[in-house]
Amino acid sequence: MSINFSTATFKDFENIPNYNIAQRAEYFYDFLDYMRSNGHMNYRLKNTTGTNATLHVDIANQNKEYVSFVSSDYLGFTQHPKVKQAAIEGIQKYGTGTGATPLIGGYFDYHDKLERKISNFFGRNDDEAVVFTTGYTANSATLQCLMQKEDLAILDMAVHASVYEGCAFTNKKTFPHNNLEGLEHILKTSENLYRTKLVIIDGVYSQDGDTSHMNEIYNLVKKYNAFLMVDDVHGIGILGETGRGTIEQAGLLNKVDIMTGTFSKTFGNLGGYVIADKKLATFLKFQSRQQIFSATAPPSSAGIIKAIDLIDEEPVWRERLWNNINYFKKGLDELGLDTGISCSAIVPVKIGDPHVTGDVGRLLIEKGIYTNPILYPAVARKDARIRMSVTARHEREHLDKTLNAFEDINNKLHIAKK
Repeated sequence: MSINFSTATFKDFENIPNYNIAQRAEYFYDFLDYMRSNGHMNYRLKNTTGTNATLHVDIANQNKEYVSFVSSDYLGFTQHPKVKQAAIEGIQKYGTGTGATPLIGGYFDYHDKLERKISNFFGRNDDEAVVFTTGYTANSATLQCLMQKEDLAILDMAVHASVYEGCAFTNKKTFPHNNLEGLEHILKTSENLYRTKLVIIDGVYSQDGDTSHMNEIYNLVKKYNAFLMVDDVHGIGILGETGRGTIEQAGLLNKVDIMTGTFSKTFGNLGGYVIADKKLATFLKFQSRQQIFSATAPPSSAGIIKAIDLIDEEPVWRERLWNNINYFKKGLDELGLDTGISCSAIVPVKIGDPHVTGDVGRLLIEKGIYTNPILYPAVARKDARIRMSVTARHEREHLDKTLNAFEDINNKLHIAKK
């Protein structure tokens, strides 16, 4: 089998017929060399400074400073002095690790405080949260625990990969993104066929930056006696009147059955969480394989507790973020670039052609702008784009430099909407 490198994506190398693991790895290695040779290798680049509005990055054996749009540290809390100090104090008190899984000795009082803090943040009781090692496992481990062969998971087709992984051992149906008719059809035709029906959506979708039709979906879910799970990793700290995300925006904080999220974005650390009623949360603590067989959050997680407080204590960071989002998106729109229907800190520039998108990524790097070209299978084959995350740490000069770069690139490659 021969793969055309000029049109290939990472997915083409997942399972090549008649190629064993070593042969697949070698073929993929050659493909990466091809990407490097044409300047399209914007992946797994080595950063030598911390997450911020700018990053020092090693590219082609040269270390330079770039304006960064590759981080989801939306409020800049990875660099907040109070968050850093809280993490340091956690390490000084407890050391660097937990030494065991939560079930058999690796559960500490800072875990309990963190679970209470994130639960209370959403207006829930103390015992309605479970902390996981990552946001990814918060989804995958929870779904693998709850959803079995007698159940049905109903997914918006644009949900995160962790949700798909979590549903690997249950029945699964998908509906077109935000398509209420498609969702209702599945709910109606599945009404009496499964023990549990769980609809799973994102609050903010990670590639287009748009939001779910939360209220309408919730009403449909309850009409057909199903459950609703919302992953709001890109909405927390950004959307909603007090930064509680898209679920707050929809007025459903006390109604959604399961909420999941991450500590790696707005809260500037690592880890994930699940919010559910007391008995369901307790079930996960004792039945989820990640809680039983894997160590969980290290003592540096004390920084998360402070970051949660800062959402309310220092609203200036949300204000700065939204000033940056509005300014940057307005500038891109004025250039005629296609930013889709984003209404969050995720700002795509949709280009379509994957090879041209790779060229745009290369030219941005040459102009000192570090972004992520997103290709199939993360998006449809003809929906390639440059994906950017705007943060509160960006200064006007960073945004202007990027807008100027896009203007120059558009003059060269004509990527604006026709």
